[in-house]
Amino acid sequence: MRTQYLIIGAGPTGLGAARRLSELGIRDFLVLEAKDHPGGLAASHRDAKGFTWDVGGHVVFSHYEYFDRMLEDVLGEEYLEHRREAWVRIAKRWVPYPFQNNIRHLPPEMAWDCVRGLLPHVRPALQNDHPAHFREWIEHVFGPGLARHFMLPYNFKVWATPPEDMDYKWIGERVSVIDLEKTLENLVLAKDDVNWGPNSSFRFPLTGGTGEIYRRVAARLGDHIRYGRGVVRVDAHAKTVHCDTGETYAYEKLLTTGPLDILARDRLTDAPDAVREAASGLAHSGGWIGGVGVEGPKTDSRCWMYFPESDNPFYRVTNFHHYSPNNTPDPDGMTVRHRAYMTEVSFSEHKPEPASHLDSVVDGLVNVSLMAESERDAVVSTWEMRLDYSYPVPTLGRDAALRTVQPWLEGHGIFSRGRFGGWKYEVSNMDHSVMQGVEWAERMALGKPETTYAL
Repeated sequence: MRTQYLIIGAGPTGLGAARRLSELGIRDFLVLEAKDHPGGLAASHRDAKGFTWDVGGHVVFSHYEYFDRMLEDVLGEEYLEHRREAWVRIAKRWVPYPFQNNIRHLPPEMAWDCVRGLLPHVRPALQNDHPAHFREWIEHVFGPGLARHFMLPYNFKVWATPPEDMDYKWIGERVSVIDLEKTLENLVLAKDDVNWGPNSSFRFPLTGGTGEIYRRVAARLGDHIRYGRGVVRVDAHAKTVHCDTGETYAYEKLLTTGPLDILARDRLTDAPDAVREAASGLAHSGGWIGGVGVEGPKTDSRCWMYFPESDNPFYRVTNFHHYSPNNTPDPDGMTVRHRAYMTEVSFSEHKPEPASHLDSVVDGLVNVSLMAESERDAVVSTWEMRLDYSYPVPTLGRDAALRTVQPWLEGHGIFSRGRFGGWKYEVSNMDHSVMQGVEWAERMALGKPETTYAL
């Protein structure tokens, strides 16, 4: 079969591209999806006990008018709005997020260690004009105290990668930097500073989890999406894609949203050695998502929590019952009689997986006081999903690798976008990912330049 525009993957990027092509009046396109459902890493699943779980801790906020309009179109008024309430668990107490702005909640000795590290004669100077890596950036910007107590252990828990192997240029709005004067003001005047960041308020679908957004987008595309088509080979010169069903699809332009390293290293039949080698150098973490449903009403108003310490395996826990009452199996949909803890654990060659995820997660929930010891018997449901690809890691060699791989692909009519297609964590939120697809479609159909994804 031949089509003008072929899209691999019905996640946010692929669906964003397909939706925009359809809006532009283009009908000659197809989306191939390996699974039997849309959404990719933004999908949601309902377990046998009636709990809904997302594939990770997603919240809906936006940098783009188009994305906002899309949400309004597909959700209507069927969503809830929340003010972010995020916390850090450290030293057996809760500290409001961002941690570095709220150290007044720490034990006095730890708070002083953090403040002292910010003093000009203590804060490490840069060895050159720019940090050599993420670790040097952390220690220079935050000082040794904040680095030791939070920034270094937490970031290793998230990335499963030594920070000295990572670049720092991706940071942008992802990390709240420190202001010594503001830190001292908050400390002395006992003030909290909790409004930093673009996700200080967010929306969430009333039913179906985050994946409901993409189920509704996909439903409008009808038979332009073909499920159960896993891509096994791409011939860049013949411009054909071969699926595990035995089908072959010919295309004029190809958008692929799966992992770039797998595409260039394993799927392309005719990529040069330099492209394969560059793609093989791209690094990523894996992830394990564990849902724990507990009988008993919610006991706090927190949205999500960060965990830098080693008395638990997870780096983040989401109070998923707080996002929507329909995420739990409560019959009236409003009086929440269950809690739904969604936990996230990373792994890599640098950070092995726990031997028993569910046991270690329940132990961790007890250790950090989210569950009482007596509530172990109140666990009524568990759900888990293992992700080989969770986060694309912005390593020191990432940008050079992308500058080798992406131009070669585009020279052959192949465009790789999305969280793992583009391999840029700094533009891989849901809104970024959708817009990478939208902007690709506009580039193909209208000749407009892409702005979200750039080398």
